[in-house]
Amino acid sequence: MNYEEIAERLHELERKVLLALKKRDKQTSTVLVKTAGIDESSVNRALLWLGSKDLIDVKEEVLELLSLDVNGESYVKDGFPEKRFIKLIKQGVKTLGDLRGSLSKDEFNVSIGLLKSKKYIEISKGVVKVTKEGAKWFKSENLSEKLLKTLSQGVLVTKELSKVMKKVADDLVSRKQVVKTELKTIRTASLTSDGKKVLKFVKLEELVGQLTPELIVSGSWRDASFRKYDLKAPSPRVFRGKKGLHSYMKNKFRRIFLDMGFSEMKGELIESSFWNFDALYQPQDHPAREMQDTFFIKDPHSGPLPSSELVKKVARTHENGWTTGSRGWGYEWRESIASTNVLRTHTTGVSVKTLSRLTKEDLPAKFFSLDTVFRHETLDYKHLFQFHQVEGIIVDPEANFKDLLGMLKLFFNRLGFEKVRFRPGYFPYTEMSVEPEVFHPIKKDWIEFGGAGMFRPEGVKPLMGFEVPVLAWGLSFERPIMDVFGINYMKDIYSDDINVLRERTAFTRRF
Repeated sequence: MNYEEIAERLHELERKVLLALKKRDKQTSTVLVKTAGIDESSVNRALLWLGSKDLIDVKEEVLELLSLDVNGESYVKDGFPEKRFIKLIKQGVKTLGDLRGSLSKDEFNVSIGLLKSKKYIEISKGVVKVTKEGAKWFKSENLSEKLLKTLSQGVLVTKELSKVMKKVADDLVSRKQVVKTELKTIRTASLTSDGKKVLKFVKLEELVGQLTPELIVSGSWRDASFRKYDLKAPSPRVFRGKKGLHSYMKNKFRRIFLDMGFSEMKGELIESSFWNFDALYQPQDHPAREMQDTFFIKDPHSGPLPSSELVKKVARTHENGWTTGSRGWGYEWRESIASTNVLRTHTTGVSVKTLSRLTKEDLPAKFFSLDTVFRHETLDYKHLFQFHQVEGIIVDPEANFKDLLGMLKLFFNRLGFEKVRFRPGYFPYTEMSVEPEVFHPIKKDWIEFGGAGMFRPEGVKPLMGFEVPVLAWGLSFERPIMDVFGINYMKDIYSDDINVLRERTAFTRRF
């Protein structure tokens, strides 16, 4: 080991601490503040650096420290109130009334109580007299004064005091804002054998750590001594700024849709039951509308419905199928139920709203949505009452079921999954319906990623006025993220734990 080279690479703070330890080994960080002539934070930094180089041993201990409080600082300057009390008597202030006016209320009460208990004063008919013991005590410096004087030079460690001085300290702590205590982690440093050898080459000289324009212009760099740097020294880990996982994945999904020619559709978080349920051909007595699944809005309880013509078409489709070829649900449809407001349970309501605005001249058209939805769910590892839904629709007179499967394969391929397969499924407002599955390359297993299908005529013709193929698919936003990134609890996707966020630096590289 080249000790001279190590010494040349030491920071100025390290050299100051080492030289202080050379004079007296085994010092606390608080003592080193004085002996090294630097502030406490600089001492702690130097101890950390020197410890990492095995030049010192550092032991940590939680200690109780004593320091002056506000009144204690005043007493060091002006004296204890009981001493000032006797001083006033010696100067001719004799009566209790005059003494009370010369001191604060607290100082007067403390002084007269203490002096009477010690028999340093006598009171007769409102006149105060100093006893012989009091006069003797007044002239001498007592232990309380000695302790305050010492504390004025810096903090003290309670356990390092003698038994007598500990009792004095306890008495002063019990007095109002004279001496205060605090628990603090104290580092005690001592030189290692390597540290002692490096010290032979350590000099307290000014070393230039940075070549500045002023040094170059003045030419003083020629005579300067430069500090050497250890390029192999460990450096602190740097965590780059980045978007949260959910923000990154939202952008990822959006980019895929936009690159495939889709337009984004947006809607309101509070929606009428008409758009959330009825327009999707979901009967008004469907279990999904019950309170256990849906958050109903208390105020405003209901909202406006769309045009009477559109409402009439949807109502007739529910009651008898209207002109869709369906027999409908066979019940009496009610506007009062359709107008009730809810926190939207899915974004498919945005899709049907979009369909209602399209004309034949707008076709073919492709839209996607990635937005917040709400369900009255029991919170557990895979359920939240507020989450996100991703969906896409294609409205095209020439589209068919094979096009849907092809689009889904392309979508999941761009999401990072090469193998995609489908199995038959059922959904209330699509027919035919499938559930896409992708092969997880890490888990080596097939995972279901949502549902897809072609909108039923009952969900298309009342809204658009004519029948046209509508390809649709949707999936949870959070569950794929859980599967891909190995997150066990859905809520952890939105974690604000700084350590969790830092460790997710590698996640975005896997997609």
